[in-house]
Amino acid sequence: CRSIPINSSSNLTRFSFQKRKILFPHAINIQRDSNFKASRKQRNNNNKREYNALFSSLLTEKLRSFLRSDRYSQTKFKFSDVRMPEIQLGAHTVRSHGVKVARTHMHDWIILLLLIVIEVILNVIEPFHCFVGVDMMTDLKYPMKDNTVPFWAVPMLAIMLPVFVILVYYFIRKDVYDLHHAILGLLLSVLITGVITDAIKDAVGRPRPDFFWRCFPDGKRVFDPVTKDVMCTGIKSVIKEGHKSFPSGHMAGSFAGLGFLALYLSGKIRVFDRQGHVAKLCIVFLPLLIAALVGISRVDDYWHHWQDVFAGGLLGLTVSSFCYLQFFPAPYEVDGWGPHAYFQMLAESRNVNPSNGSNVQQAELESVYVDSQHCRELSRVNTHDSSPILEGTNGRMGY
Repeated sequence: CRSIPINSSSNLTRFSFQKRKILFPHAINIQRDSNFKASRKQRNNNNKREYNALFSSLLTEKLRSFLRSDRYSQTKFKFSDVRMPEIQLGAHTVRSHGVKVARTHMHDWIILLLLIVIEVILNVIEPFHCFVGVDMMTDLKYPMKDNTVPFWAVPMLAIMLPVFVILVYYFIRKDVYDLHHAILGLLLSVLITGVITDAIKDAVGRPRPDFFWRCFPDGKRVFDPVTKDVMCTGIKSVIKEGHKSFPSGHMAGSFAGLGFLALYLSGKIRVFDRQGHVAKLCIVFLPLLIAALVGISRVDDYWHHWQDVFAGGLLGLTVSSFCYLQFFPAPYEVDGWGPHAYFQMLAESRNVNPSNGSNVQQAELESVYVDSQHCRELSRVNTHDSSPILEGTNGRMGY
């Protein structure tokens, strides 16, 4: 066979098919096996599935051994608690840790008192009286109406309602850190917004839409013969209030308190857990809707222009966001359900008692939020980590 030139077509034609089958069995087999590459790929896929099954069985065995171990019984971890970290180092109530937390933020409470004093002063001083000419009175002749939402209702909506929700959460969780920082952040949000709003009111002195009837209750217009500015004949306190149109205090205060409440609720019910629960969004938008309705009532009552309401809402929402992020993580973060001070306390407790294994494990379990999204991400990470191993193994298993 070796003496016959394989590349010579003339020599090959002299052999019948049966002789070529005897002399070149490998060539004949390769020609007939046209699906050789496909069969090799199928064998590699089978090997990959076998490896994945083996890898999954090993992980399952490890998990079962962990569940049967003493380490799992010490942590008291339950898969039913995976959505909301209920494990605590201890009950942090007002009685046990309230004084300590309040003393830590003593300077914040002092600033709170100073803001109250500044707010009172801004309401006492006389606002700037901007020029109101004859032609300008055309847009300021809206009728005077009573407030649909009275002044005393704004603190009820902006402060008392959020405080009630915060207290309900405290009686559920028994976390004084959350209680203290939520109330402190809420009060700072409302008071800072009030100071900024009243300062701008006094500095701008924009007349309200019903300024004509405040200035001239009898309807008789009186203007300065030289400057053509108004010379009001009405009650001084009513005229003073008529120069405080921009921005809307009702709108700013409502969004400062209810905006803070919306952020607080979004962190507690985990709106941004990537699960797509529309009911959670409805709960968060409800306080914002109430604040928006308060602002609309100010326009309907002719106490404010629409620009005043828009600016007040933007101001209140901005200040509430800053005050909330001062004490709490962003609602879309993993630890968005608790205040910064709580996680700092957990970190300090781990540093002070590093030998206490059970407490450390419990703190770690509570400081890390585990949900179904994280489980899916973990599975994807494991898949990506194992793919190079599978490729390398398949490369060695391939033919």
